[in-house]
Amino acid sequence: MSHSIFSSDAPHQEASNLTAFAGNDLDRQAEHRDEQSVEKALQRDGTHILAFTKEKLVLKHDGQVLDPLFARYELQELDPDWDEAILLGYRKTGEPRLAVPVRIDAEELACQYKPADARSLYRDMLLDDMLLGEVAQGVSLIRWNGDNRFCGRCGSPMESRIGGYKRVCTACEHIIFPRTDPVVIMLAIDEERDRCLLGRSPHFPEGMYSCLAGFLEPGETIENAVRRETLEESGIQIGRVRYHASQPWPMPHSLMIGCYAEAKTVDILRDEAELEDCRWFSRDETLAMLERVTAPSGHTSPPKGAIAHRLMRDWVEWNS
Repeated sequence: MSHSIFSSDAPHQEASNLTAFAGNDLDRQAEHRDEQSVEKALQRDGTHILAFTKEKLVLKHDGQVLDPLFARYELQELDPDWDEAILLGYRKTGEPRLAVPVRIDAEELACQYKPADARSLYRDMLLDDMLLGEVAQGVSLIRWNGDNRFCGRCGSPMESRIGGYKRVCTACEHIIFPRTDPVVIMLAIDEERDRCLLGRSPHFPEGMYSCLAGFLEPGETIENAVRRETLEESGIQIGRVRYHASQPWPMPHSLMIGCYAEAKTVDILRDEAELEDCRWFSRDETLAMLERVTAPSGHTSPPKGAIAHRLMRDWVEWNS
């Protein structure tokens, strides 16, 4: 075969930019973070803050407009925890952006506030792409800092340092840094028969099929994780693997690594504990799912913005 999706980056050179949560263009200034970074940012005019009650973003609303950006003085009634404030970075205008956890529970918020988790913000299109990317950064760091209040070595309290990107034990001085959990998500392709492999998890919405996925394990390459997970879940053996796109996934702090996988076998033996169903779909069937075309099968794809949707869409649109 002279032309193959495994030897081309078509139809997009950087498909990651077309996924949800990927629109964050803040200048993080990582090399300049220090113990005064947060306070310096808070003292600047025009600083805006994203407030989180646990992992839910707090939005101001007046019945029509939803606004996620707070000035420092606006946060007082929400009981902000300034010791755990995180400097996300700076907009191109120089405006600092921070994420701050608040101690008030979502159920106790006054009527002029609306809490929303990252999935709802994306699914319901409540924010623009740039803000959604900033929220992904914020919620992941809020969760990581909150999960590591105590030292894993000696059990003593840990303190936030350098703007929320490091925690240090107050007793043994053990240091930890933010975690990102890598997940491989892959579209296996049977090039000879022009079809792709999709599976259905029991927790999916009715009728939805998606790419197979699984956590990358320690000491494993991305390519071998794709081959292992595909074999474990579907019984399909994989040859070539081509990276295509990635997506921050703040539930709570994953990075989805999207790949195309060359199917070397076609007989499916699914893992019944993981998948409710697994089957091959033709290009036309996949397009109908993406377009939400009503079909006798009733099958649908993940929504636009999901990396699984991107992998499916770009395979359908790829032109050899």
